[in-house]
Amino acid sequence: MFKPTPNPPDTDPFNSKAFDKAADRILDSYLKPKPSKPEADPGQLFTVAPGVDTEILLANLSENLASANAMLSDLAFDLEGSRRHIVLGIHQLIELSGQLANRALDNVEARPST
Repeated sequence: MFKPTPNPPDTDPFNSKAFDKAADRILDSYLKPKPSKPEADPGQLFTVAPGVDTEILLANLSENLASANAMLSDLAFDLEGSRRHIVLGIHQLIELSGQLANRALDNVEARPST
């Protein structure tokens, strides 16, 4: 009886280079995932996390402006003359900015969710 294939076959599919490359790619995708975001600039100390909801950003902005407003109000009582006028001018800008942030926050909250 004649066999058309050698005994054992000359090629083993589990030792092929293509199989090794595919296995390496699969293992690398699980064991060495690529970063989902680019590296931050090393000179940048603070950053805002990507993907944060606009409502959360506006709420934090409003709270930061309220804190700055309170600090300047306290400082204004300790100053007199032109320095007090400068601090009160900055206080007014912060107050106006806070009102803008609160209006934007109201607009975001009033928007119907999808």
